[in-house]
Amino acid sequence: MSANVTVWGRVRSRLRAFPDRLAACGAEAAAYGRCVQASAAPGGRLGKDLCAREFEALRSCFAAAAKKTLKGGS
Repeated sequence: MSANVTVWGRVRSRLRAFPDRLAACGAEAAAYGRCVQASAAPGGRLGKDLCAREFEALRSCFAAAAKKTLKGGS
């Protein structure tokens, strides 16, 4: 049972850190959101990999923010 508590503790800490990571990646999140919104708008064509470049930039930013958090940075 204690193993489950440890796992859920790690999950909770990651979820608590998410808003800070999102704030650190605001420009990338906004660019990805604009791309998806434009693609899903009337007349647009939302499809696989259409916003892949923007998504990869956002994913990379999240990964970098997560590494900073794991190392004890902010």
